[in-house]
Amino acid sequence: MIMLLTGLLTTAALAGGVLSLAALGEALAERVGVTDLGVEGLMSIGAATAALAALASGSPWVGLLAAICVGAAGAAAFAFAAVVMRANQVLCGLATTFLGLGLSATIGHSVAGLPLPVTFTPTPIPLLSSIPVIGPAFFGQNLLVFPIYLVLPALLHILLFHTRHGLNMRAVGENPAAADAVGVPVQAIRFWYTVVGGAFAGAAGAYLSLAVIPSWSEGMVSGRGWIAVALVIFSGYRPFNAAGAGLLFGLISAIGFLGQARGWPIAAPVLNMLPYLGTLAFIILPVVLWKRMRRAMAAPAALGAPYYRSVR
Repeated sequence: MIMLLTGLLTTAALAGGVLSLAALGEALAERVGVTDLGVEGLMSIGAATAALAALASGSPWVGLLAAICVGAAGAAAFAFAAVVMRANQVLCGLATTFLGLGLSATIGHSVAGLPLPVTFTPTPIPLLSSIPVIGPAFFGQNLLVFPIYLVLPALLHILLFHTRHGLNMRAVGENPAAADAVGVPVQAIRFWYTVVGGAFAGAAGAYLSLAVIPSWSEGMVSGRGWIAVALVIFSGYRPFNAAGAGLLFGLISAIGFLGQARGWPIAAPVLNMLPYLGTLAFIILPVVLWKRMRRAMAAPAALGAPYYRSVR
């Protein structure tokens, strides 16, 4: 039983890291009032860029850095349109998604389907990796796993809820006019944290192609970007909750893999659908339990609304 739990949690931590990274970045953007629906496209272009850069350089870290830069650049283009020019955020996000999907298919055509010899390999951390069950899952894999679930959520939580700058960020997402009135640079904060969120999405794509699936192929993101957006809502826009939600969906995926490996009498396509069915379930759940969860899951009041300084 211990072996089974260890295997499930190890697979869940590896697979869920993609969703957790993307959800953390989206949570930052939405906390300052920007709905970025381009996560799917940014993850796709990040995955393709990481594969190409890692092959060219011989280092997965170079691939990760390249994916972060590409994700940030794509988010900067989105932010310029949605924040600076005040275009519709939903339409800009959809355009970013389609652009990212198309560009990734174009630039990654030469390496599509090829196994990558340069990836993030397991690097156990002494002592910590020997802890029963959780040790192999979080400290016995590649060096990106434990920062995704422990370090990054802690840093973002401190930033958002224990610093003055975090208070300004939340004010921009809740009431940008009031924040502007006391001298908070609303447009700058929205722009740059949207860019940071895009960098997280690019990193999630790199993690997918260099750690989870050691290759790149068109459509490999498979809706994970949309799931990440849903996880932000489910997590109440909080970093620790977002990382935990990614781990939960990784566990759902791991159960599907286990079912296929053990020959459960369930069709493989149905098992592959489990993460998406889980997404629907966790979107419906707050509706059923609305009175209890309304306050915990409330979106920033100004989310998705462009800010016009002359209108207060």
